[in-house]
Amino acid sequence: METAAFIDEVATRLVDYLESKDPNERVNPSRSLASMRRTLDLQLPLEGHGMDAVLDDLDAFIANSVKTHRPEFMNPLWGGLTLPALAGEIVASMTNNSMYTYELSPIATVIEQTVVKRMCEMVGFPDGFGTFTTGGSNGNMLGMLCAREHLISGSTKNGFDGRSTVIFVSAEAHYSVLMAANVIGIGHQNIIKVQCDEHGRMDPDRLQEEIAFARQEGMRPLCIVATAATTVRGAYDDLEALSDIAHREGLWLHVDAAWGGTCLFSNRHRTLMDGVDKADSVCWDAHKMMGVPLICSAFLVKKPEVLRRLCDHTNVAHYLFHADAELDDLGRYSLQCARRNDALKLWLDWRARGDAGWARMVDERMADADHLQQNIEDHPSLEMMSSRMWTNVCFRYTVDDDDVDLNDLNTDLRNRLIQEGSFMVSRSNIGDDVVLRMIVANQNLDRDTLDRFLARVVHHGQEILRGLPAA
Repeated sequence: METAAFIDEVATRLVDYLESKDPNERVNPSRSLASMRRTLDLQLPLEGHGMDAVLDDLDAFIANSVKTHRPEFMNPLWGGLTLPALAGEIVASMTNNSMYTYELSPIATVIEQTVVKRMCEMVGFPDGFGTFTTGGSNGNMLGMLCAREHLISGSTKNGFDGRSTVIFVSAEAHYSVLMAANVIGIGHQNIIKVQCDEHGRMDPDRLQEEIAFARQEGMRPLCIVATAATTVRGAYDDLEALSDIAHREGLWLHVDAAWGGTCLFSNRHRTLMDGVDKADSVCWDAHKMMGVPLICSAFLVKKPEVLRRLCDHTNVAHYLFHADAELDDLGRYSLQCARRNDALKLWLDWRARGDAGWARMVDERMADADHLQQNIEDHPSLEMMSSRMWTNVCFRYTVDDDDVDLNDLNTDLRNRLIQEGSFMVSRSNIGDDVVLRMIVANQNLDRDTLDRFLARVVHHGQEILRGLPAA
């Protein structure tokens, strides 16, 4: 098959996928895992099947994938798709640049520098810099590694005994801090989870007490990891208060803004991150609220020289890095060598929307979440399970009957939604309570979708109480 004909066939499938938004169709595939393994031909052949088979395989893949572009997809902290970002993703794959040297990726380097500097300006790091990473988990790890290099200069070269070192995080922080503790040699047990207030924010007074207690026990505090929009409740820690403690105690302050950083575009909602300019590092995922395809995540640091010291293993790679491009080879600021061009899709979308477009998007998503919350509060069989700061809406179906286990009811309810394929929404826990965590982030979501979603929740709740089997 000729190149043009093959690309036309692929493009047809792209368009069909993007335009498939019939609310009567499933969001997730109907086949079970066992059925997929039994009925789909996924084996790798000794002799290739040829180009025509590629198209058949693409059809099978698309048919059995979760439709993340659909407005009914509300499960994780991301969803939806925009054409400028999709174009950037396709062209980045086609050009296949790697971002470790300017020589290999000249315009891509300038684009990434432009985007990173602009994001640094937005968080209040006028002299800062950073790098694109494999996601917020990696960004949190980089923040903790920079904290280690800052506290113990030379630890990158000389090694580090982390058994007496502790890191302070919110009790509702993302689990990636545990991964990072493992990687950098601190260990899970040395992550101190600080109690949160009733809204899910780290309690500054408890943080101060935990730091004092750790020092009394002979432990060495390394850093504070604050959260700007927690995974379940969307709570923003008080960055002003936490930065005051960090500076007073001589600790690095890293802000996990992977989910909530996009509030900075909105004049109305940017106050959620007041004090972020006093932090030392920030991670921010554009593939979440901004709707850019996975992966598109930035790590930003106020003092670029700390990140540069952390990554100076690149100095031995004489076959890649040369003095004439020392200031522009982005590999000198990254733990990765080969790294794909993730900045292009964000840059294209940003150019298409502008700051004002992103601001409107944030305000619209927040207004949509307000609409959903109001409808929940107005319904006698629904209740909010947490206050709201961002677009996480945590609620459950409820009934005034002590004999009904509401955790079992809501677990069953969510399973029925998934089984029928109408909506995908997360099941989470707040304390001992099972909640439905609905995320208002999908670029294609509208209020009609939200109203239909609540109608299905109520429908399934009523059927469960009547003892009816799932359809």
